[in-house]
Amino acid sequence: MQTTKLSFKDQILEGIPNILPEPKPYDAAINHAPKRKAILSAEEEKLALRNALRYFDKKDHETLLPEFKNELDTYGRIYMYRLRPDYKMYARPISEYPVKSTQAAAIMLMIQNNLDYAVAQHPHELITYGGNGAVFSNWAQYRLTMKYLAEMSDEQTLTMYSGHPMGLFPSHKEAPRVVVTNGMMIPNYSKPDDWEKFNALGVTQYGQMTAGSYMYIGPQGIVHGTTITVLNGFRKIKKEPKGNLFVTSGLGGMSGAQPKAGNIAGCITVCAEVNPKITQVRLDQGWIDEKITDLDQLVNRVNKAKVEKETISIAYLGNIVDVWEKFDEANIHIDLGSDQTSLHNPWAGGYYPVDISFEDANDMMANHPKLFKEKVQETLRRHTNAINKHTAKGTYFFDYGNAFLLEASRAGADIMADNGIDFRYPSYVQDIMGPMCFDYGFGPFRWVCASGKPEDLAKTDDIACNVLENIKKNSPKEIQQQMADNIQWIKGAQDNKLVVGSQARILYADAEGRMKIAEAFNKAINNGDIGTVVLGRDHHDVSGTDSPYRETSNIYDGSRFTADMAIHNVIGDSFRGATWVSIHNGGGVGWGEVINGGFGMVLDGSKEASKRLKQMLFWDVNNGISRRSWARNEGAVFAIKRAMESEPNLKITLPNFVDDNLLDKV
Repeated sequence: MQTTKLSFKDQILEGIPNILPEPKPYDAAINHAPKRKAILSAEEEKLALRNALRYFDKKDHETLLPEFKNELDTYGRIYMYRLRPDYKMYARPISEYPVKSTQAAAIMLMIQNNLDYAVAQHPHELITYGGNGAVFSNWAQYRLTMKYLAEMSDEQTLTMYSGHPMGLFPSHKEAPRVVVTNGMMIPNYSKPDDWEKFNALGVTQYGQMTAGSYMYIGPQGIVHGTTITVLNGFRKIKKEPKGNLFVTSGLGGMSGAQPKAGNIAGCITVCAEVNPKITQVRLDQGWIDEKITDLDQLVNRVNKAKVEKETISIAYLGNIVDVWEKFDEANIHIDLGSDQTSLHNPWAGGYYPVDISFEDANDMMANHPKLFKEKVQETLRRHTNAINKHTAKGTYFFDYGNAFLLEASRAGADIMADNGIDFRYPSYVQDIMGPMCFDYGFGPFRWVCASGKPEDLAKTDDIACNVLENIKKNSPKEIQQQMADNIQWIKGAQDNKLVVGSQARILYADAEGRMKIAEAFNKAINNGDIGTVVLGRDHHDVSGTDSPYRETSNIYDGSRFTADMAIHNVIGDSFRGATWVSIHNGGGVGWGEVINGGFGMVLDGSKEASKRLKQMLFWDVNNGISRRSWARNEGAVFAIKRAMESEPNLKITLPNFVDDNLLDKV
């Protein structure tokens, strides 16, 4: 067994140790993934063990076999806890990584940020958010990947198969340094139980959206989008946020952004969460203002906040169904309602049944999965009934893209519209983000200051703000509101203390904004004003994701169940200059329900980086606008015509609109 403690750089370069480290005790203080249900046959369990042991020299198999068998029996997966590194997990300054390629160092930084204890939901299980959004399936994959990245040159590409580093291949300087796929199953093998089985075998994983593509930046990544959604939700119902109530649930990796967004928007937010550990984390981080465990106390606190028109975020430690029912009984009017529990993952910890303790639910989930599913579906029916009572009183409820409407319908809840085809309530993309943002090319552009210096982030905030203010002077009226919202956001970003983990920022920008901001960063790097910057975005964007119940839910030409856009997006990014690209199955709304792609791009101040950012960012946005235009979305038709005016080499097929009166005669 290994006894001497190696330095950070030595552990990176070591990869999978020749001498096994000592076993690590299970740390009960860490928020761990729930036990996954036993789904493998006896022969499949042997296959899972064979698959795990192939990472190790034969001399270690006898030692590791019982250990891995115990992990499989106890947790439903083989995580290889023994291989967890001894060093602290966080995004180090880019200069601290032992590499031959600066681009590779940036990717290492982003991987470690995804696994930072302050960022990751289940760090010891390598899960960043969403209950199952994994960076890797096991710690051997992590170690081997980091070693490859340390060794690679700018003329090699690392190929990642669902967390497994297949290896370094000869490439060239303009090619991506890393190409990532996650969960790319044959379509007939993309049901929830298929994920359980093949993930347990160690041959695929759920990368969520930005977990398995190394681009998650903590809850900030969704705070901005949520803020815009809440602001526009209140605009839709013609109310000011101040003194009015937003009720939702979920405080995990992505959903944890909701209370902070509510505060920025200026409303009263009540967000329910069943997990006491994650609730306390959000309180400690300042992402919620108060935690309440008693429903009567919650009613009194909300009434007080309404009277005094407070801006406040309150976490209720308990089930959201109890909140909806209690507020109905107490006649508390809810202005906006939603839900952001991980209902894309309803049977494995994404959503918890009411009237059962958190601990008992976790036990039921692992040991009585059929009963657990029944209880979840009972809860969904009860949850829907409570929402329906509030909407009858005037509440505006929207699905937050977490598959709430879809799973409620599958549970037999009263969630369908009168036509029996559509849902009773809209997706937030249908009503808010799609027509107001995505159709015009506005989506979640983000960057990370690889120096790790807060002063670099402050400088980039100022640069971005100046760029947007200059663009706004000549922007058409159709996008003035989007520009104003984002300028207001970036001006308040420092005050809102949004950084968790890496020195990162996000704002919604169109292609013009993204290119001009990136070019200004690149010039600042060249001038020595700031260090290296990593560009990226959420997959939840204009053209990164094909998701019929979320990102493309406002596509009405019948193509919302196709995935051509996401596939073209990642292929196009890869040969236009992205540093790394990724394509995933299942992110955000469920395994088999979506295909989504992402990218990362390193800016180093060079002329080559300037060329890459212009050609890639223009494509990355306008690919989606063109698809939305072809679907006859009027905002997208406007946006793509404007893009063609700015770029003579862009030629897009435009739709002809058919007179409805003519069709009515058929």
